[in-house]
Amino acid sequence: MSNSSYGAISNDEGKSPSDGLPLLLKKEDNDKSAAEEEDRGYTFLHIVIYAVINVIIAVPGLIGYASVIFNHPSFQPHMAELAKLVIFSSFVHQLAFTLFSSLSFAIGTVQDAGLIFLSAMANTIANEIINDGGTIEEVISTTLVVLPLGTAALGLVLMLLGKFRLLDIVSYLPMPVIGGYLAFIGYFCLEAGVALCIGKSMTTISDWAYLLEPRSLLLATPGLLAALILTIISRKAKNDAVLPTAMVAIPALFYLVLYFCSVTLDEARDSGWIGEETPPVAPKELIHLVDFNLVHWSMIKKCMGTWVGMLFVVAFASCLDIAAVSIDMGKPLDTNKEMVTVGASNFMSGLLFGFTGSYIFSQTIFTYRTGCHSRLVGVFIMAAYLFVCVSPINILSVAPLFFLGSTLIFIGYDLLWEWLVDIREKLFLMEYLVLLTTFIAIQIIGMDFGIIFGVVVAVIDHVASTTRISSLQRVMKRSRAVWSNDHWQLLQLHGYHPSNPKIVTLELSGPVFFGSSQKVMDEIMDEIGLSVSEDEVKKMSMASPHTSTHISGLRRNNSFPKNRRVQVKPKVMMPRYVVIDISEMHLLDASAATSCFGQLAKLCEKRGIFLFAAGVLPRVECMLRSHEVSLKFEEEVEWKQSILLNEDKRNGKLILFETLFEALEFSERLLIQSKSRHGHENLIRSDVSQLNSHLIDSNSSHHKLTYIFTNILREELSEDEKSLIDGIGPYYEETTFRGGEPIFQKDTHPDAFYIVLKGAVAVPRDRKRSEKIASPKVLSSSNLMEMSLSSSNLMAIGDDDTSSSLISSFHNVGGIFGYCDFLLKRQRTFHAYASGDATAVARFTSQSLETMKRDDWPLYVIVQNLLLQASLMDLANCTCHN
Repeated sequence: MSNSSYGAISNDEGKSPSDGLPLLLKKEDNDKSAAEEEDRGYTFLHIVIYAVINVIIAVPGLIGYASVIFNHPSFQPHMAELAKLVIFSSFVHQLAFTLFSSLSFAIGTVQDAGLIFLSAMANTIANEIINDGGTIEEVISTTLVVLPLGTAALGLVLMLLGKFRLLDIVSYLPMPVIGGYLAFIGYFCLEAGVALCIGKSMTTISDWAYLLEPRSLLLATPGLLAALILTIISRKAKNDAVLPTAMVAIPALFYLVLYFCSVTLDEARDSGWIGEETPPVAPKELIHLVDFNLVHWSMIKKCMGTWVGMLFVVAFASCLDIAAVSIDMGKPLDTNKEMVTVGASNFMSGLLFGFTGSYIFSQTIFTYRTGCHSRLVGVFIMAAYLFVCVSPINILSVAPLFFLGSTLIFIGYDLLWEWLVDIREKLFLMEYLVLLTTFIAIQIIGMDFGIIFGVVVAVIDHVASTTRISSLQRVMKRSRAVWSNDHWQLLQLHGYHPSNPKIVTLELSGPVFFGSSQKVMDEIMDEIGLSVSEDEVKKMSMASPHTSTHISGLRRNNSFPKNRRVQVKPKVMMPRYVVIDISEMHLLDASAATSCFGQLAKLCEKRGIFLFAAGVLPRVECMLRSHEVSLKFEEEVEWKQSILLNEDKRNGKLILFETLFEALEFSERLLIQSKSRHGHENLIRSDVSQLNSHLIDSNSSHHKLTYIFTNILREELSEDEKSLIDGIGPYYEETTFRGGEPIFQKDTHPDAFYIVLKGAVAVPRDRKRSEKIASPKVLSSSNLMEMSLSSSNLMAIGDDDTSSSLISSFHNVGGIFGYCDFLLKRQRTFHAYASGDATAVARFTSQSLETMKRDDWPLYVIVQNLLLQASLMDLANCTCHN
């Protein structure tokens, strides 16, 4: 069981999955439930035994941590006192966890996550003071003030983050960067462990040359092998007691070898196997280490950058520790609440000249699994730490140096294997390269700049990856308009012909910005069979000299590529109307607006293609209108009215529509106008949100629903069948609504389905529960159009697009809605509002249908066919099954 706060992520046989990487969120199948674990009986002897085991695991590692933090030569004369100070700091951490943690079995000490930052600050202080001619006493006094102050400040910030539930801030540090840092901790622990074994300082890669000396290699080999044994045991052993047993057996075996070989401690010390003998360290000497008169307070400012990095890493590490404990327990823990405890422990430790720490999840999990869930375990651990601090015995003078070094090397092995080998299966290739880059950068340019460099690389990778996220696909959709049978056949023959459709629908999702605009434009051009000539490329690039695009970029080449006449799909016939659904395009920057959509609109205009965009979000709309890619709203309304009156007004602009179905209906109407030989006067209307009311002839002898049924079913009904529908009056209720008045609300009982007889019905977009549904005023068609945004309020649009248009679709005359929830007998899944005054709907209830089924079976069959046809049309317009 590693003393690393991160544990192993190996899932080798015999290793519990929950000992793995906390981010995997796996939970082992325990033989007993958590409740049974809580109720397991334990005695006072159990408490003492498990406390001793935790101390055996922790103390050697803490001494190693001291050698990591204070690895500068200036600290070596006081290493015994500093090691005890680290142990005393762990006593304070354990005190805080015993008092405040919600886990009665929590174990907390100085941990590895902040080691390198503490070491960096200690080395910065030592180098600055020594270079300025200062003394070792000044170095120690300043270090033992600045580092604890940083620890206390870190604890205070963690408490505030937890108190105000702001820990999401920590997630802004990319996980691969954290992984690279943790891998460096592993390397640093390995290096420090070897240095402890050979008794020499190792701070650079070149210092590994010490191992070329036979004596140093001899001293280091037992430590390297012992660490390897501990690593194998921690990953393979099924019994948690094996590791502490091995940690006791290694030094015991060393002393047995000395005894049987008749080697005294002094002789072993002279040979470098044991540390130099030093005078006993009294507790009061720890206090005398600090002389406030010798403190260089200016060092606080120079350590601030390192402290900020330490804050993020320690907070992130503590979140992982808490998550790991929660996963292994199978119970949720309040991360913010536990972080307050971690903050309190660091605050207390800093005030008492201590160092950063947190939960040690491996030891916390070990204690949890023993079933010994008593705070007395923590009390006895504190007692042991206190005993080590007050004891006159210097552990460095009696314990084998290779054993103390092996505990650090063990942690180094574990972290290096965990974050350089095992992690490969958990990350994408580019994420793993970011991790390796961070690891190497820290080695070359230092910890602070190495982490910053890793973050920069991660951001660049994110931007590069984002350029590949946007996707374009061609879909088969048509409007919800109820056309006559002749017009339907015309649309089938021309508008949606299988090989040469005049109306093409494209769905564009993901962000489109300067990095992806070229790809998006190329894909759109390929889909609609749009080719670009050399002259057009030159003219368009000249028209936009400040925009770097794939078209303007060609102008900079001396020769125009022969294959640039883009015909990736040469057999694709150009359509007449192109509708791009951009409701899922949540980001568009200025470069993409002009270089992609602006140029595309001009190319389409020259070829007589109408380019429409639907479902535009307000931020995107502002970008398009402000850069004159689209018309201003008033001009756009005027253009739509003019084009419906057969006025040829080409503008080279991208025309915007509220919904996809509105854009498709507009395209269908234009196509019918262009193909129909007569009857244009019945098709010309200026308000596209109020279509097809001409289908109902008030002077006709037939019922108004008869015309709707006839056009939806698209078949010639006999006079008998029409007479049946004429008698549908008793089976429905006609209801009139004011503009914006709700017809039904989401999550209500589906007591009926509806057919629009007059006006239109608006269906809002599905919003977050925290957001309010639009007011009745907003849902009026005319008011929706008035909400279109001008370029002047671009900066006022929020990232969440809360001011965006809320309408998902309109149901016009003949539209059928609410029938899916009605037939499935489930709660309503959307809201429906009247979009305009005097909106009339026919309401069919389950009771009326049952009566129809009983009294007029032929009419009931016609209604069922009607619902089937509506279902098929909705299914055809759905791309979720593709």
